Amino acid sequence: MPDQAPPFDPSHRLRRMRRSPGLRNLLRETEVRVEGLIYPLFVRSGQGVNEPIGAMPGQSRLSVDLLADQAKEIRAAGLQSVLLFGIADEKDALGGGSADPDGIVQRAIREIKSAAPELVVMTDVCLCAYMEHGHCGILRDGAVDNDATLPLLAAMAVSHAQAGADVVAPSAMMDGQIAALRQGLDQAGLTDTGIMAYAAKYASAFYGPFREAAGSAPQFGDRRSYQMDPGNLREAVREILSDVEQGADIVMVKPALAYMDVIRAAREVTDLPVAAYNVSGEYSMVKAAAAQGWIDERALVLETLTSFRRAGADLIITYHAKEAARWLTGS
Repeated sequence: MPDQAPPFDPSHRLRRMRRSPGLRNLLRETEVRVEGLIYPLFVRSGQGVNEPIGAMPGQSRLSVDLLADQAKEIRAAGLQSVLLFGIADEKDALGGGSADPDGIVQRAIREIKSAAPELVVMTDVCLCAYMEHGHCGILRDGAVDNDATLPLLAAMAVSHAQAGADVVAPSAMMDGQIAALRQGLDQAGLTDTGIMAYAAKYASAFYGPFREAAGSAPQFGDRRSYQMDPGNLREAVREILSDVEQGADIVMVKPALAYMDVIRAAREVTDLPVAAYNVSGEYSMVKAAAAQGWIDERALVLETLTSFRRAGADLIITYHAKEAARWLTGS
């Protein structure tokens, strides 16, 4: 070993500002805001149903009548927004129930708004849960017909907005879906309803637990012809800019954990709010490791959420939201 450390400029003592919790808190560059967390909810039919999702410990499918208490609990935690996913009882080749004014999501919106009017209600707009084949649009010769699907997505979004949704979030990855929704909403007089675009949504293996939760796995094939290839970044930028041009109010990157370079790219090409979706597989991996005692769950979750923010996300959709809110506020 050398007798002494090599010389360095003593003015560059970067550890100086890390030596106490107070200094570290004072100088932290990136923070997770409870108000910026969005909590996904799975809604189903029935009465008094709280059905645990096996692949997603701590998450459940809830019947509409339980949503009032859930909404109050969410607000008490300090959260301000939810993203609703409906689980349809009946499915057909045209997604017929998706725009039903008395459909599962439409009733859920009204229940939540009645119990907690100040809660921002966002809704997923996609046909996969309403289609007998599990794909995200109308099929023609075994393939999803992009243009024939757009009017159905627009009608679904309008029905959600009429029920009281603040923001609709089309996830089908159809070309032109943002323009179709904006036109449909505006023609219905719903000009104040926002659109959160699933702008860069990848064909990802991280969605596995969600497919169980929503019962939306395709009955044949996969979704690679309309969801993005995981190897593509420049294409994601094109998707994001296309949705911005069509009238999106928020752009989203999904998944988040393995796609932080895409989040950063989104932040650099638009001034719109950027959302990151911390998806089911990311959530379930953390829960599985925590159950084995392999990780510090709280520390890992907060570090991961902070990383999304550091990458450029303004909003984070996460199943950890309620727990994270308690950890962040000390409640």
